[in-house]
Amino acid sequence: MPLSRTAWLALGIPLAILVALQLVPYGHDRSHPPAGASPAWDSPRTLELAKRACFDCHSNETRWPWYASIAPASWRIQSHVREGREHLNFSAFDPSVEKVAEAADEAGEAVRKGEMPPWDYLLAHPEARLTAEEKAALIAGLDATFAGAGGRRGSRASGAAAATGPRGRAGHEAAREGNDDDEPGEHDEHDEHGRGRQRSGR
Repeated sequence: MPLSRTAWLALGIPLAILVALQLVPYGHDRSHPPAGASPAWDSPRTLELAKRACFDCHSNETRWPWYASIAPASWRIQSHVREGREHLNFSAFDPSVEKVAEAADEAGEAVRKGEMPPWDYLLAHPEARLTAEEKAALIAGLDATFAGAGGRRGSRASGAAAATGPRGRAGHEAAREGNDDDEPGEHDEHDEHGRGRQRSGR
């Protein structure tokens, strides 16, 4: 039985839209930029788990699936990878950049809260699903690997605290005492002027 006109339209319109979406000049970048500096991973185990759960979006070693070439899925994938690399790139790791150090310092916490890997990534990548033991190992490994990043922020906080610590308070006390020492002289000067005016009045 031949398809009715309505059936042809029901099939043809979505297909035409899908074809038209492929012409949008976005989502076609499936590059692998040259690798730069990498973190000093605390263990091969941490690196292995990070590659499974993090590297597709947070490195230059992205494994582009076949559907990464088909819009609109390609738009979502390219957006994930671009944002992930900008936030924290394990293939171009420079902890001297403050935002990179902060992102690295928070990596373990993001896994702990379930924010990473994203749920939609896990739907398409079952190999990135970690067991409870693997998740705990990855969190501990990330915390150990990027402990230096937290140390830098901690040292800045300690420096700020030191500025208002005992020495800082002692300096404020000394300044206040100096002001107090000046006050009697000022009062004496005012008294002397007052007595001078009284004598001239007489």
